[in-house]
Amino acid sequence: MASKKSLKSRLQDGEKLLGHFLLSFSPELAEIAARAGFDFIIVDMEHGAGGIREALHCIRAIEAAGCSTVLRVPDISQAWAKKALDLGPDGIMFPMVETGRSASEAVSFCRYRPDGVRGCAYSVVRDSNFGFDDGYLGNYADKLFIMCQIESEEGVKNVKEIVAVDGMDCVMMGPRDLSASLGILNDPGNPKLKSVMRVAETAVLASDPANGGAYLAGMARAQDKTGDLRARGYHVVLGSTDVSLYKKAVVDEVNAFKA
Repeated sequence: MASKKSLKSRLQDGEKLLGHFLLSFSPELAEIAARAGFDFIIVDMEHGAGGIREALHCIRAIEAAGCSTVLRVPDISQAWAKKALDLGPDGIMFPMVETGRSASEAVSFCRYRPDGVRGCAYSVVRDSNFGFDDGYLGNYADKLFIMCQIESEEGVKNVKEIVAVDGMDCVMMGPRDLSASLGILNDPGNPKLKSVMRVAETAVLASDPANGGAYLAGMARAQDKTGDLRARGYHVVLGSTDVSLYKKAVVDEVNAFKA
């Protein structure tokens, strides 16, 4: 079986990628989403109910369907990054990155010494195929896609230094937390939010991913559909969550019956 292309290499080849958030930690829903044609699935350990063991089951289901997995960890933590990366995902997402220093720390948690501080158990963890991958240490960093979320006013203020961090591949915008930090919680159409979002978007898109810059990722919303984000230059778009799709489907069915 031919190995699939990494997310990083696909973006380098000019592809636009569509992702899906998995909060339910259901391997069945993960596999369905993968087979539907999403480019990658984010298994969300920040807001989802599952942990490391449940995430592993989802990764296996996603891989079986030929798709890629990104794990979103709960915070910028060496311990969480180590546990997540040892499972062998294709990428990792760190939430609430607000400074270049925190982005640098996140990257260091993904690299073995001397390039970082990741704990060394590479001969026995799934990331190296339990030691069967003889070339693992030579290419693990090239394959891993590192995403940092900008979700606050402070993060937008420091976006240029975040983008400039070596090894950080992608800036993921977080409009909901960003709106909360601006004092306009649950007001996604607020002009202030749009203006601040544009500042961050412009800074990321002005960088060159091939020369130390970053790719731009974002979540589709009612105000910003997948096509809108793609048209604005986003390289990576998150289209939906499993929970929201299921909620809409069951509400529509119940309402249709009661009508």
